[in-house]
Amino acid sequence: MSTTNEALMARRLAAVAPGVGHVHPIFTQRAENATVWDVEGREYIDFAGGIAVLNTGHLHPKVKAAVQAQLEDFSHTCFMVLGYESYIQVCEKLNQLVPGDFPKKSALFTSGSEAVENAIKVARAHTKRAGVIAFTSAYHGRTMATLALTGKVAPYSKGMGLMSANVYRALFPCELHGVFEDDAMASIEQIFKNDAEPSDIAAIILEPVQGEGGFYAATPAFMKRLRDLCDREGIMLIADEVQTGAGRTGTFFAMEQMGVAADITTFAKSIAGGFPLSGITGRASVMDAIAAGGLGGTYGGSPIACAAALAVIEVFEQENLLERANRMGEHIKARLAVMQAKYKQIAEVRGLGAMIAIELMEDGKPAPEYCPKILTEARNLGLILLSCGTYGNVLRVLVPLTAPDEQLDAGLDIMATCFDKVFKP
Repeated sequence: MSTTNEALMARRLAAVAPGVGHVHPIFTQRAENATVWDVEGREYIDFAGGIAVLNTGHLHPKVKAAVQAQLEDFSHTCFMVLGYESYIQVCEKLNQLVPGDFPKKSALFTSGSEAVENAIKVARAHTKRAGVIAFTSAYHGRTMATLALTGKVAPYSKGMGLMSANVYRALFPCELHGVFEDDAMASIEQIFKNDAEPSDIAAIILEPVQGEGGFYAATPAFMKRLRDLCDREGIMLIADEVQTGAGRTGTFFAMEQMGVAADITTFAKSIAGGFPLSGITGRASVMDAIAAGGLGGTYGGSPIACAAALAVIEVFEQENLLERANRMGEHIKARLAVMQAKYKQIAEVRGLGAMIAIELMEDGKPAPEYCPKILTEARNLGLILLSCGTYGNVLRVLVPLTAPDEQLDAGLDIMATCFDKVFKP
């Protein structure tokens, strides 16, 4: 039976809760590496990567083979009931990959939100404190607990009432919007003065590069100031690397570029190449704070996802994808710099590795009206893009690191065409 995007969209509207968003009105039939085909047979270049999940591309042959091999043995036992070696192997690998010259332990879950919630649980258990400091424009998830950490009401918590207590909001430094590192540190001191003393704070959590917030990167200097503050006050520093992890920024974890290590690191998204897997890795002494039964989940560390994750790590090593991420990022930024010189609306091109953002402004103010137009034009020309940012004025590029150079340039050509049409110099 043949179908169309329009027909499926009508069925979706009738059957699926409207709270589940849908950026592009197309439905996927199949995908390979950085190419997606919809149900009508149309081909697209994928610069979204499932929101930073597909750093190794759609159905990388090694990931696919690993999953198929695991399915020949078993699909599920629940690690907490009957263990399996691949869970241990993933934890061993992450203990090595996560920055920090100290003994580490890990635990695996399913979603990024679960990883963040469990990181907070561990920090609270270790410090015997309840408070958490998060930052403006942060994104840490959509569950009730993580919504309190996420620094954006609409659409994530709009109409849902107040979120969990004991979360305090500091300013994330962003010079483009007038917030400097001294301002950010002063906002933390203001929390200590007005809301909660340091001995009430279990953790400070931040993304080394903000994801949904607009791809703003913390500097090594700012991260060191946070590290020093946390050390002085006995606070856990949590790096949320759900989006930055698994090589997107040119190192396996972005914190490798920050000069200091977090006490607890969260990961998810690209770690398993499209299969649901998340986790936390932290100082062994900190992770030991929760006894047996306090961490886990029925599907956490699924044997299928663990097989995929081990394959992803192998692919990064064998195909030099970290080097590829840096080369790709420099190429993208160079191409975008040419476009920026042509259009005053492109206020900034930025990013670590291949985590690239284009911020659009008009007369010094955020210009969100351009993003939906560019996304639509790009889609019509066969390119899938995403936007983000507190003001909805940032285009983000999350192309698979395995995309061929020719396809990468074809996608950038489409972006240039879209800017020509939308900005009309």
